[in-house]
Amino acid sequence: MPVRAVLFDFSGTLFRLEEDDSWFAGMELIDDDGRRAVDEHVQAELMERLTHPTGGSVTRSEEAQRAWVNRDLEPALHREAYLHALTDAGLPDEHAETLYRRAVDPASWVPYPDTVEVLRSLRARGLRTGIVSNIAFDIRPAFRAAGADADDFVLSFEVGAVKPDPRIFELALQRLGVPAADAVMVGDSEENDGAARRLGCDFILVDPLPVAERPTGLIDALHDRGIGR
Repeated sequence: MPVRAVLFDFSGTLFRLEEDDSWFAGMELIDDDGRRAVDEHVQAELMERLTHPTGGSVTRSEEAQRAWVNRDLEPALHREAYLHALTDAGLPDEHAETLYRRAVDPASWVPYPDTVEVLRSLRARGLRTGIVSNIAFDIRPAFRAAGADADDFVLSFEVGAVKPDPRIFELALQRLGVPAADAVMVGDSEENDGAARRLGCDFILVDPLPVAERPTGLIDALHDRGIGR
């Protein structure tokens, strides 16, 4: 069957959170060795905690673990989980709050070079497009600012389900009016995004590289499946 709809993940697939050195101006860590400046290595660690804070280096209490598990279902828990990840690294509360506000600001999210072209071309060809994201804040402003759009946005905190739960994919397909066999999911996580295959969707894995290092990743991946040619 020909593809009639393409579902996309958001972070690491269509957009990426890319920091600016100015974000860390005047910041320092406080740990057992005292105070130390936030250099480029510390910046990388903090951004990792903001984008993929799943590693064993983050120490969590039972309450913090509950917030982490449910972070993409409720904005308050999302804030609690990420602030904990940052302060656990030694970042003072006020600096953690500043970085967190950056992370949830749609203006901080940069589209990949081919994001707008891909979304526009698919819709121009009559394919339905949907965004399926585990997230706890509204990402639609980021799309509007970039001049991009999709037919529907299925965001975990709005629908009460997170990937890899099949319910979030089922809802996206229902809204688009397309059966799973006629759809493909594009994302950077085999575990979360690849779960769409359980419903019968095809799946395309992309690499969440820095924006400058992946100029045509979406176009190439779709073309490899014969989509968008």
